[in-house]
Amino acid sequence: MRDGKVPESIFVEGLRLCEEALASGLSIEAVIYSDEIARKDRAASLLRKLAGAASKSAEVSERLLASISFTKTPQGIIVVAERPATDELTFAERQANSPLLTLLHEVNNPMNAGAILRAAEAAGVSGVITTLNTADPFSAKALRGAMGSAFRLSIWMGPSYTDAIAWCRTNNIRTICAAVSAKKLYAEIDWGRPSALIVGRESSGLTPEEISMADDVVRVPMQGNVESLNVAVAAGIILYEAARQRGQK
Repeated sequence: MRDGKVPESIFVEGLRLCEEALASGLSIEAVIYSDEIARKDRAASLLRKLAGAASKSAEVSERLLASISFTKTPQGIIVVAERPATDELTFAERQANSPLLTLLHEVNNPMNAGAILRAAEAAGVSGVITTLNTADPFSAKALRGAMGSAFRLSIWMGPSYTDAIAWCRTNNIRTICAAVSAKKLYAEIDWGRPSALIVGRESSGLTPEEISMADDVVRVPMQGNVESLNVAVAAGIILYEAARQRGQK
């Protein structure tokens, strides 16, 4: 707690994600698990580890677990953890000398948001900014899409688009929008410089005004009659080009 406020909690569901939460060093508040999963070797091993990390634990029936689960098919275990810090100051403190950032602007599908976080971590991104009205990266669906990346990435949640652009400019980070209307291809950019890739709404992308506020705009070439790529797919392609240029393997 940086400012004395009571931290929010997040629900982490499923064996794999709970393992990721523990391995990522999240502060575990409680663990709730079904009597059935406790009999499985992998789950039993995890539960022993969680017992030393969580202040509370409870074994319940499958039916009771289902009543508090966010998924249609509960996976037998839920961890309640402290939400990682997502404020501007913490985010800024964690940035390297030559950051590669990803900015999600009003990406409202949590699975897309999670998939972008997963690709971002894999490509060596140092931080992710999610503007107002972007899906919560710590929601149940986003966490499943990110598969643990949300626990490890530095994330700044909640600035307006204008404030996020201004922050990048103040910190000498070039802002680059992805848009189907761009003339320049994504590989024609020097991604070795401090840069922030901006991706927008699934339905309509970024507006001309939003694009004009950034330093550059690029597109991913497409063949056939494809109108646009899924936002997570486009982000992944561009971020891997950035990683290639930066010499990351």
